[in-house]
Order: sequence, then C-alpha cells, then structure tokens
Amino acid sequence: MSAPPSLGDVAAHLNLPAAADGAIRLGLDEALPAEAYRLEITAAGVSLLGGSAQGVFWGVQTLRQFGTVLPGGVIEDRPRYAYRGAMLDIARHFFTPDEIKAHIDLLVQFKINHLHLHLTDDQGWRLEIPGWPRLTDVSGGPGTGVDGAGPGFLTCAEYVDVVEYAAARFVTIVPEIDMPGHVNAVHVAYPELTADGQPVVPRTDAEVGYSSLVAGKEETYAFVETVLKTVADLTPGPYLHIGGDECLSTPPEDYRTFLARVLPIPARFGKTVIGWHEIATADLPEDAVVQYWRIEAADEAVARAAATGHRVIVSPADRTYLDMKYDAGTRLGLDWAGHVSVERAYDWDPAERLPGVGEEAILGVEAPLWSETLRSVDDVRHLTFPRLPAVAEVAWSPRESRDWQSFRARLAAFGPRWEAAGVSFHRSPEIDWH
Repeated sequence: MSAPPSLGDVAAHLNLPAAADGAIRLGLDEALPAEAYRLEITAAGVSLLGGSAQGVFWGVQTLRQFGTVLPGGVIEDRPRYAYRGAMLDIARHFFTPDEIKAHIDLLVQFKINHLHLHLTDDQGWRLEIPGWPRLTDVSGGPGTGVDGAGPGFLTCAEYVDVVEYAAARFVTIVPEIDMPGHVNAVHVAYPELTADGQPVVPRTDAEVGYSSLVAGKEETYAFVETVLKTVADLTPGPYLHIGGDECLSTPPEDYRTFLARVLPIPARFGKTVIGWHEIATADLPEDAVVQYWRIEAADEAVARAAATGHRVIVSPADRTYLDMKYDAGTRLGLDWAGHVSVERAYDWDPAERLPGVGEEAILGVEAPLWSETLRSVDDVRHLTFPRLPAVAEVAWSPRESRDWQSFRARLAAFGPRWEAAGVSFHRSPEIDWH
C-alpha cells in the first residue's frame, strides 16, 4: 500500500487557479487541526496553510469552487465531522474501477473523505475472494444485478488500485460485506452454506429480507472469517462494514447469536466494525460504530449505544439517501422514504435528528446511493448531483454557518462546470442555474 500523499504530492498533482501574479503558496501549520486550512487571498497572491497535506487539499477544493475569480480575504475553515461519506452500491449494479475512480474525483470537490462501497447483496457479489471462486464466477457473472443488468466484479488487484487511487485524494474506502441478510448471491454460489444444503435460485428482483446466513452452522463462521480477513488485508483504512440490516428472515435469537460471533472479528484484523443501526439491538464491541438510516427520528437502541460511548454515522433515508426521487417526476430512483429535494437534503441537522444522539456521539454523516434503478454512470450522477453537495455541507459546516439561500446561489455556479465536464446532473428547479 502506498504512503499518504505529502504536501509536495498535493502541489504536483493539482492545477490551481492563478492569483493576480500567479503566486500560490502552499504550506503547513502544525497549530491547525489536520483537516483544517487557512486561506488568504490578496493582490499579491494566495497563501494556503493546512494542518496537514490533507488540510491543504481541502483548501484547494475551496479555491476551485471560486473558479477563475478569487475574492480577497481570509478563510479559516475546518470540518464539523471527521467522517464525511458517500456510499456507492456496486452489488445491485456493478461499476468498473475507472467509473468508481471518476466518482471519487467528483466527490472530493465537496470534501467527502470516505467512500463506502456496498460490495455484496442478494443480486451479486462484487469482490474476488481467493479460495471461494464461485462468489464472483457465478454471483458476479452474467445475469447478476437487479433485472440481471449489472454483471461484473473487482479482482483483488483492481480493488487495491481503487483503494490507492482514493487514498491519493485523501478518501478512505469503507468496504461492506452485508450479513447475515442480503446473502442470496452467497447461497447461489455455495449452496452448502444454506440451512439444507440445497441449490438456491438466483434473484434479480429488488426485494429484501428473504435471505440469511445460518447462525447455527460452523461453516458460516469459517466463511465469514475468511472473507473479512481478505477484505481487511486489502484495505488499509480503519473500517470494515458488516451490514446487519433488514434481516427479516433471521429469527431474533439467531441474529444476536450471529452478531456475537461476527462483530468481534474485524478487531482481530485491526479494524473497527461498522453496521447499520439494527446491530444496536445486540451486544456491541466497545468501538463498534452504528450507522443510522431509518426515516423515524427516534431509536431507543441507537440512543442506548450512543449513551455507552458508541459513535454514530447519521444517514437518515429521508434526508441523505441519494437514490430517492427528487420529486414525483424524477425518472430514476425510489420513493419509499419520500421525495428528497435539494433543500430537504440541506435543511436539517445531524445533532438534532435523534433524541439521545447529540453532537459528541456523532462520527459523521453519509449519503448512500443504492443502485436498484441505476444502469449507467449518467444515472449515478443524475441522482448524486446536486444533492451530494448539500449533504457534504451539512457534514462539513456547523449549523449556525449554513444558509439555504447562500448555498443555492453557490451551487448554481456548478451548473456550467458540470455541463462543460459532461456530468449529467439534475437541473433542480430549486436552483437558479447560471
């Protein structure tokens, strides 16, 4: 694995806008937090200091947002939350390494620093696991994905390449192997992991909750440990996501038994385990992170987890799910969590969302994009932009500094840039596009 980029790497790989005399000075200030930066723009040039190379990199993104005209003044900026994430579901529809890399390049413009890859689900398995070839030969092959329209998988080498590409842009990859539910693709590939050992029919519909690993079979845990060790070995970042959501066919006692065995495994490989908020109903390892996705603005189990020191990633579906339709006329997406307009994605606060989950309990905010209705990169971008910048600002900026009218004016400036770059975005009527 390559080392994190240095200040020299940042300077060498970025095309910065020119100041009045072309002078742009980059530097480090150890008095600043690692992701913070101080940007001073005068007639004599631009001075950008960061608490680390990462802070400088985020400052450069701010410069780029100004475009070709740089206003004079001083900006001192730092993130509200350490975890600012987006999720891309490549299980329901596969996206190639180059497509994932292009997505990363668009995300970092808005200071997103984690990309959660949903690698497995009922409709497909998207990461090579040595020793278990049928996972990708069968469940990553032709006919997989929703409607059979999204085949493909990442080899170990391709996955490592994506991870390193992301790291060079200060983005941490968070891999998810969803379990004990969402595993029909596993059972299709290896029927011996089912309860009765019988073949399972592939599923390419978008239903959820019907599949489950078997909590009472030792073969289950041997499989899980091999998979998680492989993913941990390939991933230098601190997190492993084990899913845990929508296990509707798993009896509650089996669910708790399974999690008791599986939740501690990532720690054995030096990783912090993340799970969707359903895991909060089980006994959690000390450092486990809970990711909240429900529409309901209350959850006693998550509040209990927060009260005992567990950090929470806030991803309420009715505010951050990028696969929701913008409005009734949106050609893509779902609407089970309602319509998520740009203003709705912007006008909320993570620390006010869940009773018992205050500022100190929140690790960060993530915007998931599930791919049941996606068939192309243009589809990804249409649902991501312009809502992702809204969620990104919620994750970066404190509530008191955010203003919808200011945001929509700044967002409008991206319209011509996205058009020039060939980015297929939704021209929301909420924004006065330039």
